[in-house]
Amino acid sequence: MSNSIGEKFQITSFGTSHGPAVGAVVDGCPANLQLTAEDIQKELDKRKPGTSSVTTPRKEDDEVFILSGIFEGKTDGTPITGVVFNKNQHSKDYSMLKNTPRPSHGDYGWMAKYGNYDYNGGGRGSGRVTIGHVIGGAIAKKLLKTQNIEIISHVTQIGDIKAESQDFNTIKENIEKNPVRCADLKAAKKMEELILAKKQEGDSVGGIVETIAVNVPAGLGEPVFERLDGDLARILMNIGAVKGVEIGLGFDVANCTGSQINDEYEIENDTITTKTNNSGGIIGGMSNGMPIVSRIAVKPTPSISKCQNTVDLEKMENKKIEIKGRHDPCICPRVTVVAESSTAIILADHMIRSGFIHPTDLEK
Repeated sequence: MSNSIGEKFQITSFGTSHGPAVGAVVDGCPANLQLTAEDIQKELDKRKPGTSSVTTPRKEDDEVFILSGIFEGKTDGTPITGVVFNKNQHSKDYSMLKNTPRPSHGDYGWMAKYGNYDYNGGGRGSGRVTIGHVIGGAIAKKLLKTQNIEIISHVTQIGDIKAESQDFNTIKENIEKNPVRCADLKAAKKMEELILAKKQEGDSVGGIVETIAVNVPAGLGEPVFERLDGDLARILMNIGAVKGVEIGLGFDVANCTGSQINDEYEIENDTITTKTNNSGGIIGGMSNGMPIVSRIAVKPTPSISKCQNTVDLEKMENKKIEIKGRHDPCICPRVTVVAESSTAIILADHMIRSGFIHPTDLEK
């Protein structure tokens, strides 16, 4: 089973939804990065459950404990281990699912591949394991900040409700003003109403999350394999519930001509830039200095309370199922920080690989 990602800056995730703890080991972070548990905690607080009516009612503090890798307030070049202990599991909610795979979950695939499957809350396949992504991403974001690189994710669509485009600073400011983390405040209100309506119906709804990274230098990534957009797409698709990834215009390029979407170069204030950014900051597998823009399509939460069809694997017969427990009616708001973290992990890895960040000591 693969639980790690990254070449120079590597994240290894561990733990299960209803096990003792979840967390991550971060290997390859250079020494002398100022880092505290609070730096990681503020990111974890963005994804923790039970913070609003549009998230699961499961209450978890998601308090992180740093077990290694920091000495006198700075990283020391050794693996950084962050752990979050699970405190509010209701495993009895899942006992009925031992032999009845939930529709649109990974249950059946796990059972077919591994045989021994922790079905409580989805086990290792639960969205709760993204705590490991966020721990790694928080460290990556702190590392990227030394190079003035900033990353933000926001919800641009819930169901058929679409947000109007906003500039980077407005996005940063407005997503903190509503539980949906949408920069268009009018659309955010409608999105919240839709999520709550689906919750009342025992249903769920999906949406789109956009991530923007600014001040990324030109030259990250490789032209054939290890392309920057390829690595970004890989880690974003590895987020549970993500069913599609776009970079720049994405699938809309199919409706355009080259003359319509080519990003023409120009010199502005002695800096090479492009007049447009239809390629989302990545050309030929490498960053071109423009903002890196990606979008992910997030499916509706498959855990819904409506009656659904499944099978009994032990009796080999069809069966009806009603899923109990505490679930998000829409996971897009909480996915935003996971998308930010995932993007940060890849950018930090490529910044080290491309020589923009010293691999062992930030002070060199």
